[in-house]
Amino acid sequence: MKRTVIALLLSAFVLPGLGQLYLGRKVKGVAMLLITNLLMLLALFVLLKGLGPVIAAKLASGAIISPDEVLASLHGVSGFGQALLAGFVLVWGYSVVDILKSGDET
Repeated sequence: MKRTVIALLLSAFVLPGLGQLYLGRKVKGVAMLLITNLLMLLALFVLLKGLGPVIAAKLASGAIISPDEVLASLHGVSGFGQALLAGFVLVWGYSVVDILKSGDET
């Protein structure tokens, strides 16, 4: 029971898939870690794609970036960003539910 609680805390609050690794389910844990890292990397690229032109222009001019400019620049990539966030939430939720369902097995 203590191992299940630790695994649940690892997957819920640190990184999805760590709990599965802690419980010895290496394939499932590594798969979730890879998917989670891929989603975070894609989200970083989407963020930089949206903010890149604004940051470059502001660095060249020396002006301060306003919050309105940041939001306006992210508007074009917001749909893809929301899809990435939804994917991350699904992986996180699956990780937690998987550990809760298998709590009796460990």
